[in-house]
Amino acid sequence: MVVIRWRLPGRGVGRAIKNWIIWKWEQAILTARSLTYNEHMSQSYAIDFMMEPIFWFVDNFAKYLGKVFVFCVTILTSLVVVIAYWVGLPYWWQRCPYTSVFLVIFGNWLLLNITFHYYMGVITPPGYPPNDLSVVRRHGRPRRKKDLVLLKAASICKKCIAPKPPRTHHCSVCDRCILGMDHHCPWLNNCVGYRNARYFYLYMLYMLAGVTFIIVAGIDIGYQVLWLNDTGGIIPYNDPDLIGHPVRMNQSGILVPVKVIVEYDSINFPREHNLPMPPVTEAQRIAAHPWKRKGVVFMAVTCVSVVLALGGLVILHAKNISRGETSVEAAINAKLRKTKKKFRNPYDFGRRKNWKLFLGLTQGRTFLRHVLLPSSHGPAGTGIKWHTVDNTLEDWP
Repeated sequence: MVVIRWRLPGRGVGRAIKNWIIWKWEQAILTARSLTYNEHMSQSYAIDFMMEPIFWFVDNFAKYLGKVFVFCVTILTSLVVVIAYWVGLPYWWQRCPYTSVFLVIFGNWLLLNITFHYYMGVITPPGYPPNDLSVVRRHGRPRRKKDLVLLKAASICKKCIAPKPPRTHHCSVCDRCILGMDHHCPWLNNCVGYRNARYFYLYMLYMLAGVTFIIVAGIDIGYQVLWLNDTGGIIPYNDPDLIGHPVRMNQSGILVPVKVIVEYDSINFPREHNLPMPPVTEAQRIAAHPWKRKGVVFMAVTCVSVVLALGGLVILHAKNISRGETSVEAAINAKLRKTKKKFRNPYDFGRRKNWKLFLGLTQGRTFLRHVLLPSSHGPAGTGIKWHTVDNTLEDWP
């Protein structure tokens, strides 16, 4: 018996095309890997490569965007203050004048600290290492030879090609080394370092306290204006003469006030219509006023956003200060703690002393005068030679 099998000529064409595509794809991958082979290639390297355009943009344009950010902070802060006086003060004055006086005094104290610390954070240089580290002034301008301190550089900056003291790092935006560098803040258009770190942190702290104060003082206004939306009969763009008066409908179907009473009694005297006029609260006026209502919405969105943004930053920096670290050192020390079991930060003197050093509460300075009130005192030391747990200097607090 003969078996005849028919084989179509195009039966294996699809499989051949598939194998050819797979072979070409693998060949392209092998070629790309061969041309880009690097024994140092890793996931971190690839991420850094992809982030390079962002780094380039920040390095070249952050210094110009910083001025825009400073302008935006100034405008937003001014708007919040203006709306607080325009909307909040009449509301609280109607409720209780004594409470209004307290709120004005307390709010202006916060505003004074916010303005002062922000201004000082913007104009105060973070501190830069001198070109020659062999001679450094200990207390201002030296008058005697014993007032000169001989120092040694901790390392050499690869970008500045200059000696770099301890705790000093290079800022790519400022393009120079910063003493005790924490980070570059675009909202200050300045680096946060040894000489202005206190201004930066107290600005954030007082700003957080200020917006929290506004939220607490204005939560009832927001509830009545945005949630209840009680206008008390006041309609925007309506004739205020309609309130508290009898009304009638004219031929066009529009309500008009009845101001002239044509009814007479038995002796031809006009009748008296003493209609009760409902009291209108300040909250109802705010709800009926279109621009004041928008101001309440603006305040709510702005203040809640600032609380969420600054709340985390204040807590994060407070942890770093308590451990005697900057933001840069916190990242470096976190890696050292994983590799070294007995690692100890040489600048950690305990929470209390770390805060005293950071706030500059040395040489008889007090918390009441130099923290609760604006103070332009500088930090202890020079920023070039630091206190350590193994070596304390003469001006130890």
